[in-house]
Amino acid sequence: MKYKLISDELIAMRDLDLQVRQSLLESGELSKGYNKQMEAVHLKNANRLNEIIQEIGYPNEKKVGKSASEAAWLIIQHAISLPGFMKGCLKLAEVESQNGNISPINVAFLKDRISTFENKPQSFGTQFEFDEKGNLQPYKLDESIETVNERRQALGLNSIEERLDELKRENDKYAPAKKTITEIKREKLEFENWKLSTGWTKERND
Repeated sequence: MKYKLISDELIAMRDLDLQVRQSLLESGELSKGYNKQMEAVHLKNANRLNEIIQEIGYPNEKKVGKSASEAAWLIIQHAISLPGFMKGCLKLAEVESQNGNISPINVAFLKDRISTFENKPQSFGTQFEFDEKGNLQPYKLDESIETVNERRQALGLNSIEERLDELKRENDKYAPAKKTITEIKREKLEFENWKLSTGWTKERND
């Protein structure tokens, strides 16, 4: 019964996250830096998930079911204001993946996300950014795109090129106007300052 209640709670937390994100996406607010309303949802969910982990350990598929375990992963993935929490969860997730209790894809996404916030190259090509001309591209890779695509294929993911096409179509749908160089530079500066303020980095990557 305890696990069932936690499972239902995790799914509800995920649904709230996605509902707020979709609303902000449709209004165009999601692309204007880290939205405060979105951050508040992320922090509330992360703090509650931390309590759940303290109570039952990592909510893997055996404990709470696949859907709720995926919801927990999404909450971790979005807890970007909490570096210590995200990195601690990555360690737990790696063990769970090794034991076959969660998908290794989740670990790949989380590992890449943490790497980008720490200004390090990613290993699985799951994270993307806008270049100085406003074109969407993969965040820097630790090896060649061919090698990274082989890793993605081993996980059952499509190629970086295919994923990039998907993201471009989504971006064109919700943000058809291309950002100016001034906007891109301003957002990059804001992002670097944010990473400093949250403790992801110790100096700006200008």
